[in-house]
Amino acid sequence: MRNAGSSAAVLLRPETLKSYDRGAGARTTPLVTSSLGARQFINGITSFDPGAAIPFHSHNCEESVTLLEGEAALELENEVHVLKVFDTTWIPANVSHRFRNLSPTNPMKILWTYGAIDATRTLTGTGVTQPVSMEHRKPTSARD
Repeated sequence: MRNAGSSAAVLLRPETLKSYDRGAGARTTPLVTSSLGARQFINGITSFDPGAAIPFHSHNCEESVTLLEGEAALELENEVHVLKVFDTTWIPANVSHRFRNLSPTNPMKILWTYGAIDATRTLTGTGVTQPVSMEHRKPTSARD
């Protein structure tokens, strides 16, 4: 397809890309990012170890998440929604939420899309805000 920095389309093969440790048993593989030339959105895949959950947080833009594999729960403010494979969410900006793996033995995987290339994550418990891209700094996969 093309090299980063040109104006042509790109084919990404997740199994060839770096994964990054997000802590709490979650690893992210960035897919479409500004480094490819994206101007409107970013996306990636996050894998969760059995029983793993990420902290409650919100974003400065809307987010969509599709469950690719496993058993998941979306905790959205005071509601819990059990998801099945290919269920897809849309979460408006500034809404506190988190995803967790309901299985004690099997991994879970989500595809996420943020509606801005400068998406941020604000942890609900602490108020700390960081760019989502900051999570893509510490490689953890064997492909590094």
